[in-house]
Amino acid sequence: MNTQQILIIHGGTTFDTHEEYIQFLKEMPLDIERLKPRADWKDSLQSDLGDGFEILQPRMPNGTNAEYNEWRIWFEKIMEQVDDDIILIGHSLGGVFLAKYLLENKATKMIKALFLLASPFHDENLDESLGSFRLHVSLERVSEQAEQIYVYHSRDDEVVPFGHAELYHKELPNAQLRTFTDRGHFKVEELPELIEDVKSCCGIS
Repeated sequence: MNTQQILIIHGGTTFDTHEEYIQFLKEMPLDIERLKPRADWKDSLQSDLGDGFEILQPRMPNGTNAEYNEWRIWFEKIMEQVDDDIILIGHSLGGVFLAKYLLENKATKMIKALFLLASPFHDENLDESLGSFRLHVSLERVSEQAEQIYVYHSRDDEVVPFGHAELYHKELPNAQLRTFTDRGHFKVEELPELIEDVKSCCGIS
């Protein structure tokens, strides 16, 4: 089997104005625990999937004060380097970024599968703005560009309410909705369901 590439787009925060960003930096609590490295499912994905897979985890520009257009430019440079039949995984802001990008642009590579994990659909009832990442309503073009789509969300997500997953599922009716009760915002060390779904996408039992 050829090596299957998986590209993960991480989350981040975004603001409507620079002043709001500066205020966020001033008010954001900071303690010693926040300075320690914390492993999550992204760190073990390579070992969990094995040698037949290649995990790509780029750092997107200015993740703390993200701008969609900056991410778009960097993402397009990344896509020049990857193979066809890429699997895309977007977590939180990374998920809404992928949805918006595929809504507004034609991907240069074939997409085997798209995974949206704990992704906000709009910024109503959120504690922060989606700024330039805000979506249009219809996601039909997203469905047209990905062979398979999975929406992952936990009902106890403390950052993005579960209703956002239902909106994605409504706009992407062919997507498979994976519902959890105890994974929060997917800041968990293991996500075995993701391993199973990725392997299933690749025809591996």
